[in-house]
Amino acid sequence: MELGEEHLLKAAREGYKKWQNNIDNEIADENTQEIRIEALEEQAIYGIREFIKRKNAYEFQNIVAALLRAMGYYTPFISPKGKDGGVDIIAYTDPLGAIVPRLKVQVKHTPDDAVNVETIRGLTGLLNKDGDIGLVVTSGRFTSESERTARESHRHVKLLNGDDLIELWRKFYAKMPDEDKNLVPLHSISFLGYQ
Repeated sequence: MELGEEHLLKAAREGYKKWQNNIDNEIADENTQEIRIEALEEQAIYGIREFIKRKNAYEFQNIVAALLRAMGYYTPFISPKGKDGGVDIIAYTDPLGAIVPRLKVQVKHTPDDAVNVETIRGLTGLLNKDGDIGLVVTSGRFTSESERTARESHRHVKLLNGDDLIELWRKFYAKMPDEDKNLVPLHSISFLGYQ
């Protein structure tokens, strides 16, 4: 009987080690897949950023207007080429523009630069009606002074940098008509999720 118990104990230990190795390998595989997915996502965002970077200022303005429409806004005014007086897009929550808020949007296609504080101050000065909200969208980033000025403004001013724009584009992409989707076309890939 002792030989049987020893053999059984030895077999149980070997079985446990084999099981533990399988668990460790599965965890390593999951971690490796998560790292690969993160790398692929970073590569995809880089590709989107570079695609947007190659657009001209008016194409970028149209991308911003398309995003606002996908978010449920109406965009009756999109500035034509030429001087715009500091407002590139006006957007409403209803088709008549009777319900507040009204968005006054300044678009800056500066993928390699930071938007300066003068842009924020200029737009804030144009928010003259109750219910006006300022929105500054850039393909790049904002200076820290710009961010502080927007936070401390007596009017509501929201800033969207290039990464914010890409995140929102991905989030609202399914709600866009094909014409707007074609401005920055995306293709989705699904991966198995581990829990």
